[in-house]
Amino acid sequence: MADRLPPLTALRAFEAAARHMSFARAAEELNVTPAALSFQIKSLEEHLGQPVFRRLNRAVELTEAGRVLAPGTTDGFDALSRAWTATRKLQDDTTLTVTAGPAFTAKWLAPRLYEFARAHPEVDLRFSAGLKLVDFARDDVDVAIRFGYGRDEPALFSQPLAEEWVVPAMTPDLAAQFSTPQALTKAPLLFDDSIDFLTPPADWRTWFRLQGIDFTPDHGAHFSQADHAVDAALAGVGVVLGRRAMIIKDLAEGRLVAPFPTAIGTRAQFRFLCRAGAETRPNIQAFRDWILAEIDKTAHVAAQFDVRPVEEIT
Repeated sequence: MADRLPPLTALRAFEAAARHMSFARAAEELNVTPAALSFQIKSLEEHLGQPVFRRLNRAVELTEAGRVLAPGTTDGFDALSRAWTATRKLQDDTTLTVTAGPAFTAKWLAPRLYEFARAHPEVDLRFSAGLKLVDFARDDVDVAIRFGYGRDEPALFSQPLAEEWVVPAMTPDLAAQFSTPQALTKAPLLFDDSIDFLTPPADWRTWFRLQGIDFTPDHGAHFSQADHAVDAALAGVGVVLGRRAMIIKDLAEGRLVAPFPTAIGTRAQFRFLCRAGAETRPNIQAFRDWILAEIDKTAHVAAQFDVRPVEEIT
């Protein structure tokens, strides 16, 4: 019949040649000889009844038919590749690829990974620190941990991890020097600019307002990454308005203290994300259960704070 598809090998040869605009480079990618690739394209042209390339001296260019056909073949092979990758993952319970933000990776995941590795030696963890949007059908990623307000998407399994809040945190030495909220107006303050997107803002001005202090800091060190701001506080450089996930381990182990128990709560949270239905795969479920168990280990620290929703303050 007239609309019967040509052989898949012929379409694959055309797609590679159209993408490279070179028979030689397409043949190299597909691990065939240029003559074999040329034969496949000739077969496709005979099937179509018209040429898809103009053969020039040391070059090729697409005909009108080739230009119409090329985008669809590229999209088609991309879709096949994504489907094949997703299907193969269903059989792989020994490898888990996780993406999380650089700060969460540095301050939350990395210090705890030994415990997961010890409990699950059968799982080979691979990490990719980054903040880009994840397409689980396209990217080689099993789990993403992202911070924000989140939204329901039918294609995703999304689980909030813990209530998130911010509170002033500092070394014990600095806490001895600045023993009241009013005294903090004279302290070296550190700014985590990575949460500037929060609305209403959970910032120093809001925290001082919560204490009944009309003070808007106009100077201090600013950091684009939360972990850098926390590292500066650990070094005794100043006082950070630290996010729960970034400082909870340091609070639990005494490297930082939070002498003022009132924290600003925000609706933004860290979320555990994966493809809908994949949450029951053994390696993904084990990783999720481990994260929740690790959060529970510091629940007693979080319970010490009086968390006030930022919407009630502003």
